[in-house]
Amino acid sequence: MKKKNTLLRILKITGITAGSILLLLFLLPILFPGQIAEEVKAFANRKLNGELNFKEANLSFFNHFPSLTLTLTDFSLKGSAPYQNQTLIASEEVAFGINLKNLIFDGEVNIDQIFVSKAEMNVLVNEKGEANYNVYVSEAKEEKTESSNTSLRLDKIVIEDSHLVYNDKSAKILMDAKGFNYRGKGDLDQAIFDLKTKMKIESFDFVFDGEEYLKNKKVNADLLTQVNTNSLSFIFQQNNLIINKLPIDFKGKLDFLKSGYDIDFSVKSEDSDLHDVFTALPPHYVKWLEKTEMEGNTDLLLTFKGRYNVAEKKQPDLTFNFKVRDGYVAYNKAPVPASDIYLNFETRLPGLNPNKLNVKVDSLYFNLGKDYFSGIVETVGLETPVVKAKIKSQLNLQTLHRALGIQNMQFKGILKTDIVANGQYNAAAHLFPVTRGNLVLQHGFLQTTYYPSPIDNINLTASILNASGKYKDLAVRVKPAQFVFEGKPVFVDASFTNFDDIIYDIKAKGELDLERIYKVFARKDLDVKGYVKADLALKGKQSDATNGNYDKLNNKGTLVLRNIRTKSDYLPKPFVIQEGVFAFHQNQMNFKNFLATYGQSDFKMNGQMQNVINFMMSDKAVLKGNFTVEANYINVDEFMVNAAPTAGEKTAEETPKTENPETGVVIIPSNLDFSLTANAQKVNFEGLNIEKLKGRLSLQNGVLKLQNTGFDLIGSKFNMEATYGSLNPQKAAFNYQIKAKDFDVKKAYNEIKMFRDMASAAENAEGIVSLDYKIAGHLDGNMQPIYPSLSGGGVLSVRDVKMKGFKLFNTVSKKTGKDEIKDPNLKEIDIKTTVKNNIMTIERFKFKVAGFRPRIEGQTSLDGKLNLKMRLGLPPLGIIGIPLKITGTSENPKIKIGKNTEDLEESEYEAVANDTITKANP
Repeated sequence: MKKKNTLLRILKITGITAGSILLLLFLLPILFPGQIAEEVKAFANRKLNGELNFKEANLSFFNHFPSLTLTLTDFSLKGSAPYQNQTLIASEEVAFGINLKNLIFDGEVNIDQIFVSKAEMNVLVNEKGEANYNVYVSEAKEEKTESSNTSLRLDKIVIEDSHLVYNDKSAKILMDAKGFNYRGKGDLDQAIFDLKTKMKIESFDFVFDGEEYLKNKKVNADLLTQVNTNSLSFIFQQNNLIINKLPIDFKGKLDFLKSGYDIDFSVKSEDSDLHDVFTALPPHYVKWLEKTEMEGNTDLLLTFKGRYNVAEKKQPDLTFNFKVRDGYVAYNKAPVPASDIYLNFETRLPGLNPNKLNVKVDSLYFNLGKDYFSGIVETVGLETPVVKAKIKSQLNLQTLHRALGIQNMQFKGILKTDIVANGQYNAAAHLFPVTRGNLVLQHGFLQTTYYPSPIDNINLTASILNASGKYKDLAVRVKPAQFVFEGKPVFVDASFTNFDDIIYDIKAKGELDLERIYKVFARKDLDVKGYVKADLALKGKQSDATNGNYDKLNNKGTLVLRNIRTKSDYLPKPFVIQEGVFAFHQNQMNFKNFLATYGQSDFKMNGQMQNVINFMMSDKAVLKGNFTVEANYINVDEFMVNAAPTAGEKTAEETPKTENPETGVVIIPSNLDFSLTANAQKVNFEGLNIEKLKGRLSLQNGVLKLQNTGFDLIGSKFNMEATYGSLNPQKAAFNYQIKAKDFDVKKAYNEIKMFRDMASAAENAEGIVSLDYKIAGHLDGNMQPIYPSLSGGGVLSVRDVKMKGFKLFNTVSKKTGKDEIKDPNLKEIDIKTTVKNNIMTIERFKFKVAGFRPRIEGQTSLDGKLNLKMRLGLPPLGIIGIPLKITGTSENPKIKIGKNTEDLEESEYEAVANDTITKANP
């Protein structure tokens, strides 16, 4: 009986306790909802300097049982400056866990847990090192002006099924984590605290400097990080990661500074399995790995250490080391594996400076049955690298292909190499490493999945020798080289010796479809098309070509081109050779009916070029030519350096959008010396529709000259002489002389921008005028005149013009009460003007109108300001006149009686050094 009563008593107590707890679970959210919600909101406003928004707040035990949580739905938090208008975190819900003990007994709202679910988190750092995540105000930085019953002492941070993007433009690092799950513990209210973390990522991408290193990788991590919120620094004390199957140890520190950061990262994996390394590589390697038997031990080490500061031009040092021992690879049960693989790879990039790049392969070795490959290579620098290399191999390429299982292609042949090199390559100093090298490829075969036909019967014997390390002792020979593509053989036999004064002997014969050959390699970044047929024999010495000793040369043969697309640094669009036959004879290259297009422009050329061989072999040689050019249409605007694309072409996403972006001036290459006779039916230039252009054009030393050039414009005959040269990609200089007989002034105003700018008063004029004018100056990046730079002068001859609506004469008529002066008809007047410093000076001229004899002289600025003197001679003979002074603008002239006026303020153009046409240089 006693036992029964005891049991009943226990059950009652248990039931009462459980009921009380359940009742408490329901009552607490009802008893404290206002207090908790308000305390948390006030705390967030005080602790966060980013804009926080949410839809509604719910207090419950059941969202994250058994924790009492305040859940904010449709939560968003914007970043800190300069990203205050961009979202840092957007989540379906963010829940704050409340410490139950402190709430009941002390009445304090102590946040000890945070739960984030299905969030989009975007961490951004710009080029200056300014980040968007500095939204939390630590106690050390917070001004404690009022007491609060709310604190943040986290025991747990939970992030579930979220998407995290870290884009640091200052370090050129992009990380993208999908299916991001995180559980961490820490005390964020302290200035310095430890954060313990468990992390799992379903798909992780890592990109550095535009190169993709990890793609769609699974990541598991146990991390211990010390965080200092005062100095915003992180110490990664113990961090064990597994990327797919590869274990990695990650340690280091990261201190964010006022203008950058100080970093010391170390990522290593010691004595790992070679197979596990490949599981961490991009997906196509993983698919290859499923069919590959792989063995071996590896070590890898990546360090990133130093200070990043844009102002001080400091950047961290990057190093990467990778070792393989006792490697073995056999794809798809290959009968002969690649075995005994040994690799020591080291690379250093001090200060992220490419010119200090040090790559060391010491060494790479493997066996392939009885065949082998052995290589040692070290390079220092990129522009003038110091090279040390020793490569020796004998390989059956078909056996190698089967062992490695290289995707998307097949290759065969016997490859033998024996190369030794030691020294510096420096083209400017004529230095080349001391080298002895031989390469032999026999019965080669290459076929890819991108094109049905192979490149077959590849045979190549090449050698390179340099005993002194100087250009003069460098010899390169390709004797012979041949292959067959689409049933057509190509043969090349060439030798080059003494690169200070190249002695060449080249024989080339064969046909090649460039579009098909590039389809073999599926290069999407190249747009190469065309057909080449060569039958050439070129033999001689570079100096003989340079010095005119053409009798010592033996250059002959033909080169046929069709539908070739070529690009140049000087031109923004591809130049398409539709058809061209070149015949070589000594130093000349003759061509007949050479057809080409450039954008909307078309050309037909005949003529010859000289110094062709020297031009191809030296970047300092000048290509000379004399030919005729005929065209149906030329669009000059398309030749500008950054010309806007025509319909159907794409623009670069990086192109900055401005109200008036400069497209760049036309660049004239300095290594061309051309003389040509041009005949174009139509030419478009900055909206001018020029017809029947004929003239002589020369290109020399980066300067273009037009001589005795005639054309039709606005229905009249024009003749011009011009000199033009680019000073830099955004500025050009010109001299220009134009003569035009009896053209329609109204058409000129409507269709010629420079005429409209320099003769704005002619807006409503009607009639016939002639022009003889010289002008010189500079053009800006839009090929528009820089008006203060203009200087020159000439005569505008008025044959018969009705000055309808001319505000100057209308205002004079109104002020003097002489209606006869309004809308005057002017005949047989020569108006002489000069231009300098943005001012056009008008010499005194007279005319008659309705018995009156007006006389005008003075100044107008190219932006429309007036400073004119006018004498209105009264009938009958104009002996008596009214002196007038005219100021204001051409749109709003102001007329007063009087003689004295003030000169307009000049805008003197400040030229810089070498800012003249004679110094034009691309």
